[in-house]
Amino acid sequence: MTTPKIEMKGVKKAFGNNHVLNGIDLVVPAGKSMVIIGGSGTGKSVTLKCILGLIQPDEGSIKIDGEEVTKLRQNDRDALMTKFGMLFQGGALFDSLKIWENVAFGLIQGRGVNRKEAREIAVEKIKSVGLKPEVADSFPAELSGGMQKRVGLARAVAASPDIIFFDEPTTGLDPIMADVINHLIVEQVKEIGATALSITHDMASVRTIADYVAMIHEGKIIWTGPIDELDDSGNEYVDQFIHGRADGPIQRRVA
Repeated sequence: MTTPKIEMKGVKKAFGNNHVLNGIDLVVPAGKSMVIIGGSGTGKSVTLKCILGLIQPDEGSIKIDGEEVTKLRQNDRDALMTKFGMLFQGGALFDSLKIWENVAFGLIQGRGVNRKEAREIAVEKIKSVGLKPEVADSFPAELSGGMQKRVGLARAVAASPDIIFFDEPTTGLDPIMADVINHLIVEQVKEIGATALSITHDMASVRTIADYVAMIHEGKIIWTGPIDELDDSGNEYVDQFIHGRADGPIQRRVA
């Protein structure tokens, strides 16, 4: 049996009396793209942060390549982080750094690549996401939101990570630019052979980038399966969510 790239069992996390994760079970196969869907406040972001080690779960197991990572020492945690790439929801570019320095940040700071070589890699990655090489010497404030998102993607893949996390990758983009970013994600992930884990509520993104889908509701994974089974999941929560219906088992308060 092939070892999953990411495996979560019984992961729980509470903040005071707010029980956000209530026993997350999730398996992400190596080399595949898993997308977690679910409404706001259901635990998507906390799940991602637990895997990344930004939040310590209260209970449960998280394994990367079969290795338990919830109790790693700092040195081992730092080594694990070199396996990861991340495209943040808001881009999260460093305003004071040039575009190429943003893209090369993980190469220089995390892997000790010299600046000359790091710049060469960064320019290639900038070109690979459809931007002109001269963008390399610009600053983030000089770029549009869509261009910044492309830069964020270039940074996420620059060090050819084993696992790439995508946090709401199309938030704030118009539908055409969102589609461009979705296809770039698919292209870049396949090119480096990475495993991808994304969280989103954008169903257009899900249908473009996912091999597998998992739905989280009230802190638990209530359905998971291949993307081609999503429309026939047989799960009323999934059906309501993917079609954006107000009526159904998921009830939302209107303030």
